[in-house]
Formats: sequence, structure tokens, C-alpha cells
Amino acid sequence: DVQLQASGGGLVQAGGSLRLSCAASGFTFDDYAIGWYRQAPGKEREGVSCITRGDGNIYLANPAKGRFTMSSDNAKNTVYLQMNSLKPEDTAVYYCAAADTPRCGTPSRMQYWGKGTQVTVSS
Repeated sequence: DVQLQASGGGLVQAGGSLRLSCAASGFTFDDYAIGWYRQAPGKEREGVSCITRGDGNIYLANPAKGRFTMSSDNAKNTVYLQMNSLKPEDTAVYYCAAADTPRCGTPSRMQYWGKGTQVTVSS
């Protein structure tokens, strides 16, 4: 079975940093696009970053550019999201998701989801 497990969330002050991890199992890591998504209270789930299948290119959504970094450790089947300079508007539940497609898509297009991890940024 495909499983994704996100961890690393917590409470941090504005300007602080967190590193989220997503451990994946049950599929060949390189065969899937893997993304980070987040959902703030009262808002729709949105994409944050993605590692594409095969070439491993990394894409960041505009709110993440310049502050967040996504990386992967294929040997550990784990992806990471390093979040720096956090802002209160980054407060959300963060999810990792995988899709058997070259690139990540809208949340409805992602096939597998892990349980989220809460990130709370205080002002």
C-alpha cells in the first residue's frame, strides 16, 4: 500500500524556521511526482511545492519562493520542505501527496495523501 507520512510541524514565531519531512512507502519513489500542499482554516487546499517525476525538478508556488526549499533523499524515500522566514499567513495544515504523473497538479489530481502536520506561526 502507498503510504505517506508527514511530520515536523509545530508552533514557531514569525521569522522562524521549520523543516517538514514526508516519508513515503509502497511505491518507487522516482516514479511519482511528490508535492507539498497546505490548507489554512476556511481556505482551499493549495500547492506549495513539487518534485517532478524522473528529472527531479523542483517547483515552488509564489508564496514559497525565496523562503521555502524542497528536497528529496531517494535512498530514504523522503522529501523535505525547509521553511524559513515563516509568516503568520503560512499557518496551515501541511500535507504531502503523490501522483503517478510527471508533475504535481491541483489537489484533486493527486492520488495519494498523507495525514497532515500542523504548522502554526505566531506574530
